[in-house]
Amino acid sequence: MRECISIHVGQAGVQTGNACWELFCLEHGVGPDGVFLEGPVAPNSREDPFNTFFNTGSFGRHVPRALFIDLEPTVIDEVRVGKYRELFHPEQLISGKEDAANNYARGHYTVGKEIIDRVMERVRKMCTGLQGFLVFHSFGGGTGSGFTSLLMERLSLDYGKKSKLEFAVYPAPQVSTAVVEPYNAILTTHTTLEHSDCAFMVDNEAIYDICRRNMNIETPGYINLNRLIGQIVSSITASLRFDGALNVDLTEFQTNLVPFPRVHFPLVTYSPIISAEKAYHEQLTVAEITTSCFEPTNQMVKCDPRRGKYMACCMLYRGDVVPKDVNTAIANIKTRRSIQFVNWCPTGFKVGINYQPPTAVPGGDLASVQRAVCMLSNTTAIAEAWSRLDHKFDLMYAKRAFVHWYVGEGMEEGEFAEAREDLACLEKDYEELGRMSSDSEDEEV
Repeated sequence: MRECISIHVGQAGVQTGNACWELFCLEHGVGPDGVFLEGPVAPNSREDPFNTFFNTGSFGRHVPRALFIDLEPTVIDEVRVGKYRELFHPEQLISGKEDAANNYARGHYTVGKEIIDRVMERVRKMCTGLQGFLVFHSFGGGTGSGFTSLLMERLSLDYGKKSKLEFAVYPAPQVSTAVVEPYNAILTTHTTLEHSDCAFMVDNEAIYDICRRNMNIETPGYINLNRLIGQIVSSITASLRFDGALNVDLTEFQTNLVPFPRVHFPLVTYSPIISAEKAYHEQLTVAEITTSCFEPTNQMVKCDPRRGKYMACCMLYRGDVVPKDVNTAIANIKTRRSIQFVNWCPTGFKVGINYQPPTAVPGGDLASVQRAVCMLSNTTAIAEAWSRLDHKFDLMYAKRAFVHWYVGEGMEEGEFAEAREDLACLEKDYEELGRMSSDSEDEEV
């Protein structure tokens, strides 16, 4: 068995979780009550790959291998009374009484401590043939940052060798939901840097812009953003849930995308993101969707890859795609001057092809298309996003603004300095990797 347990932490994690499981159910033909919708999908779906994400109960119900955790009840209560309330096991929805109030220290030290044992107990019950964990959370919130880092530490302790992949909502450059986002984000990155194998980052602002520009949504709401994130998660996990030509395993992502343990923050790009009325007039060939992955406007984090160098690219195709077209498209990309690879990684591309076409959510914004691609690329340009965040952190920490709230919850002030130092090292790691290649290029000349 190759089970994957999804853990959704905090408001961002739970709401992206709702969008993801809505999409998974549609893709596998599972109804909101966990029973297969009768039809052509039903008989084939009982095959093995399906069980990586769903657990089949003795009464024929299919239960997601997922945990929803929040330190306050409102967001999870929406799941408890929502359309998919019968899908989840009641004990998989774990909520506390008081929230973390955007405070990393509350999520990690005080409030989070009370709930962690319940969560670990539930994880133990769900594990039989475990392959890894997918952790969904935000960097900026209190529960998303503080509780997640506590959870990752405990998972490392109990399930040391298993993969731990994060899907993290990263603080956006201009808009922000909390003043103390830079503190929370840097503290959580510092704590989880050692415990996470790979972290896929998305930032709300980048997705807002994509919704406005590509899908003509005047005022995108969280549900629009989350459905888009759902498509990304679906593409990344499609190879675990369906059979395909070139299937990519959880551990394969790490092997191909993470050159050094700390440099594990790939940039995510998805294509085609297009509204139904535009889709009728577009060709959307393999070459076209591959090229659009290298457009900075389609990225899920605001940074410019033309200023950095690619260390590795993982192209995950799904739908009506043949390897010949993929090879041609990639060969075409390699000839471009604007797309530079570090010279110590000459091949650079990992490809996955899955025959299951992307599913459009009824009533959603995305057009139903024949093929799609999700690109995960490890590029030195993402250091730009880190340095933006570090700068914000420095401005506040120089004045020790808001620090007393963290210290009051039992945190040491030294932890701030330590975390900031760690991130400075991370920036330097990226810088050196970019420099390593330019130095050796000069020598060759």
